Amino acid sequence: MIDIKGIKKSFGALQVLKGIDLHIDRGEVVSIVGPSGAGKTTLLQIIGTLDKADSGSVAVDGIDTGGLSTKKLAEFRNKHIGFVFQFHQLLPEFTALENVMIPAYIAGTSPKEAKKRASELLDFMGLDGRAHHKPNELSGGEKQRVAVARALVNNPAVILADEPSGSLDTKNKAELHQLFFDLRDKLGQTFIIVTHDEQLARLTDRTIKMRDGMLEISGTEQQTALPAEEQKEGYAV
Repeated sequence: MIDIKGIKKSFGALQVLKGIDLHIDRGEVVSIVGPSGAGKTTLLQIIGTLDKADSGSVAVDGIDTGGLSTKKLAEFRNKHIGFVFQFHQLLPEFTALENVMIPAYIAGTSPKEAKKRASELLDFMGLDGRAHHKPNELSGGEKQRVAVARALVNNPAVILADEPSGSLDTKNKAELHQLFFDLRDKLGQTFIIVTHDEQLARLTDRTIKMRDGMLEISGTEQQTALPAEEQKEGYAV
């Protein structure tokens, strides 16, 4: 469902990604882990079309995103990719329901259909009684669940989450993690999650380890090899 081939990315003289090859199936919940500076967020931004690779390709649902114009890319991102960030990024002047509806409006959905879809998602999140509350009236866990509903409103092919539970307490963190798997089981949703949370990583279908801009993956997929000195330290698959 997602095919990433030969992705390289540099910022000035610093090469952040050194040739990434990766395939993710529909309905997988995949975590990406590794030390700070490994390239995790840069990879996620490239998959999400928020940044461009220097070379290589990213295809989502069979569509090569590198071949899209700026306008088409924005449309593709709105309809096919949902984002959840560490901090909810909700607009404070709008209610939870209105925040969830915004991507649907951008996609051209009618107000009636956008409201119906947003209400259904908030109900699924257990937030039907909080739909008309603004972000400053919601708890941290509630805000993140609203952010997840917003990411889902256009029924995207994939949800990309960058440290989604990093700002939550233990209880809300566990509830958010369970929500991801409930969504996968009930809606067939695909998730790619960048995280430092070891508990979440252990729960996912597959954990992808990054180090120095390269991947190390458990299983049968072959990825760019790690340097010999790191292989000796036990990092290689």
